[in-house]
Amino acid sequence: MAMMFGYSDEWWVLLLFPAVLWVPLGPFVMLGLGSWCASAPGRRARLWSVLVPLVPVLTSASVMTFPLSRWDRPRRADGALEAPEQLYEFLGYLAVYVGGITLLPWLLGYGATRLLRFARSRRRGRAIPPPAT
Repeated sequence: MAMMFGYSDEWWVLLLFPAVLWVPLGPFVMLGLGSWCASAPGRRARLWSVLVPLVPVLTSASVMTFPLSRWDRPRRADGALEAPEQLYEFLGYLAVYVGGITLLPWLLGYGATRLLRFARSRRRGRAIPPPAT
């Protein structure tokens, strides 16, 4: 078997390239997609806003989810089941990676573009004098 990076079994790291590149570039991409959704009517922009982050988010989510043995619920001394420790790590991942890197920039781009379009339409509305009666 061919060796890559000095190890023969570390080829799967290449699958994480989209997830690693999403951290520095994802917010800018999502900002642009949110702006595009706010300015262009139709389903095309919204479809791309879902499809573009799908690969990096799903690859990183698979790393956070597997192996499933980490999701076993430990028992306390009194016999009650506790929440798995992996649950809190996964919720933190969702908050930072999905919410902070993917969703928040999209909302900022969408909101800023809608606000700018609203302000421009109000300004244009004031510039036109009312019709004389």
